[in-house]
Amino acid sequence: MNKHSFETFGVNSEILKALTSLRYFKPTAVQEAVIPLALEKQDIIVESQTGSGKTIAFGIPLCEQAEWEENKPQALILVPTRELALQVKEDIMNVGRLKRIKATAVFGKSSFKTQKSELKQKSHIVVGTPGRILEHLKEGTLVVDKVSSLVLDEADEMLNMGFIEQVEEIISHLPKERQTMLFSATMPPQIERIVSFYMSPDRASVRMEASVENTPKILHSYINVEEESKKKQLIDLLTIENPDACIIFCNTKDVVDSVMKYLDEAGLPIDKLHGGMDQDDRVEVMDEFRSGKLRYLVATDVAARGIDVDNLTHVVNYDVPFEKENYTHRTGRTGRA
Repeated sequence: MNKHSFETFGVNSEILKALTSLRYFKPTAVQEAVIPLALEKQDIIVESQTGSGKTIAFGIPLCEQAEWEENKPQALILVPTRELALQVKEDIMNVGRLKRIKATAVFGKSSFKTQKSELKQKSHIVVGTPGRILEHLKEGTLVVDKVSSLVLDEADEMLNMGFIEQVEEIISHLPKERQTMLFSATMPPQIERIVSFYMSPDRASVRMEASVENTPKILHSYINVEEESKKKQLIDLLTIENPDACIIFCNTKDVVDSVMKYLDEAGLPIDKLHGGMDQDDRVEVMDEFRSGKLRYLVATDVAARGIDVDNLTHVVNYDVPFEKENYTHRTGRTGRA
């Protein structure tokens, strides 16, 4: 049971008002552990389950420490996917709204020119995927000499997606004197390299166990199926379960397209999400899914990170994920009541 309210952290009254308007009244366990350390500008390693409130845990301190008068970015947040970049940007803007904090999201498959224009304006906090952040650094369109905080969000997924070298190159551009916070649902051994090379020896570690009260919220079950009858049994499952909102995960975009076509022809209110789609189309699909216009979404693991959907009742692993960590991130989309 958390003992604190957000007021006890001593953050700006405008941030407290914004949190109240967002209906954030009590910090989650990870927020209670991380926020005081982050406000003291400590380096922190945080291992915490998906959906535990990590974005707000670093978002509040970043908004608190940002100086409105400074036009250059003061914090850089690296994330593995475009969806997560947009989600984190939205959360930061919501928390810092009354303090007029401006967050800018940059990612691939979106106009570099438009992002360049946004970065020329006041941007207190920049959120982005490693590849596009590196492009802006090399072009000189992202200036980082005032960055005093670096956040590596979903660090395990950035490693899984092969971004480690890009992350290290980005870090080499940043001021040596800075705060570094690393957040991850799992801690594979490769993360030790980042920790030992780029974080303070006096860093704090926060490891949050899945709380007993949260565990029953997610019921895990499996069904043995034959490959040739897989789609038919999926239809049967969805008919029986009748979910309010459901994400169906597949390992490749070709399987996503195939399952989407089958379920669409069966008359389900459904759409798809994968990395081969244009960004505008992906944003439109997510808006429709969040609003309830769609009950079903077929997706690759690109959708497993940074997609917060209220009242998501079911997650179906049509394919068993390639990486065990991805099972954690997929199923973490639900059970957030």
